[in-house]
Amino acid sequence: MAARTAPFSRFEFMIAWRYLRARRAEGGVSVMTWISLIGIALGVAALIATLAVRAGFRAEFVSTIVGSNPQITVYSAPMEVAEGSGVYSKLIRDYAERTERIKAIPGVVSAAPAVRGQAMVSFGDRSNVADVYGLALSDLKNIPNIAHSDDAQGDIDNYGEGIAIGIGMARDLGVTVGDTVKVISPNGAKTPSGTSPRVNAYKVSYVFSAGRYDIDQTRLYMPFKEAQGFFNREGGVDEIDVDVADPEGIADWEPAIMDASGKGTLLWTWKDASSSFLRALSVEDNVMFIILSILVLIASMNITSGLIMLVKNKGRDIGILRTMGLSEGSILRVFFLCGAFTGVIGTLAGLAIGVLFAVNIDHVMGFVNWLNGGDAWDPSIRGIYHLPAKLQPWDVTKAVALSLTLSFIVTIFPARRAARMNPVEALRYE
Repeated sequence: MAARTAPFSRFEFMIAWRYLRARRAEGGVSVMTWISLIGIALGVAALIATLAVRAGFRAEFVSTIVGSNPQITVYSAPMEVAEGSGVYSKLIRDYAERTERIKAIPGVVSAAPAVRGQAMVSFGDRSNVADVYGLALSDLKNIPNIAHSDDAQGDIDNYGEGIAIGIGMARDLGVTVGDTVKVISPNGAKTPSGTSPRVNAYKVSYVFSAGRYDIDQTRLYMPFKEAQGFFNREGGVDEIDVDVADPEGIADWEPAIMDASGKGTLLWTWKDASSSFLRALSVEDNVMFIILSILVLIASMNITSGLIMLVKNKGRDIGILRTMGLSEGSILRVFFLCGAFTGVIGTLAGLAIGVLFAVNIDHVMGFVNWLNGGDAWDPSIRGIYHLPAKLQPWDVTKAVALSLTLSFIVTIFPARRAARMNPVEALRYE
């Protein structure tokens, strides 16, 4: 009668480890086992690296959005300038009162009245189209990526003496701090003969880098009062820009801001502006996880092949162990541990490789650039200037858990086959 032993006793681990360490001639680890171990390691590494890069890309993308743009923009629905006039305007006239009411909402970090418009900027024989924001200096300083730009040129405190432009626009125009540019608005001065373009000259007093290619190429900040006159917004503003404590939970503040802003208010959040792109990122994340999970599964299936070969080579040992009193459960656990060791070692190796890849992503991209002989990361297409990586505990846990689960599952079949082997048949031809 087979002796009962505690599950996963020490001797079961010893036998399993001995089989794995045995030389090929002794029926030990086969080529298939090495292939499965390497395959699992590479699959887990690819999964962790991909999840880290995708998380880093999303975090950087969101950071440049909320750090350079208003998280909530308050608009006003078109309203008649005077009753029965038939003339409609979207200007917010009582912007000072609305701004103060919005600032009083708990969790609102800042609220700033802003003038918005488009203009042409020229310097010498070069020109560019600019997205113009009219903001006060105190409000400009509340925009993190603008006020604390690592590649900034000039002093932001001199903003009132001129304008601030993105580093991409400055490069295209060939200007630097202190140069004077012309800003041209087609909807300029109103005269008896019609509206004529307004052309004003402004000194560039601050050049910033927001971390996003499109913003750096087109963004221009103009002092608030100057922008009101330049775009014919005297006594009103186009919008109120609001930032909150938790940009990801932006919906929690929308009802309160609607109430504080009053009748005819329209809201536009950063999630509304980027919803399609964020949904595309989520879909890509799920698809990439499924594809790489299949790769890990294929690598894990090789464990089955290796274990079947090991069981065949160890038939005589299985017969002897059974005649010595080992139960079917003990034999099953021995060969389960052989496959589990392969899965665990491969997973740990993949974890180390994936983490090293994510931590050293800058060096990896430098090597890729060297191989390509240029810049493999085009910010004009991808928006941000570099490929980031962000290791998240949940992503790492998910990858490790998937690999271990698949490795343990595919091990069960050959282990059961070994456990059910008849000891008489196993020893008949020995």
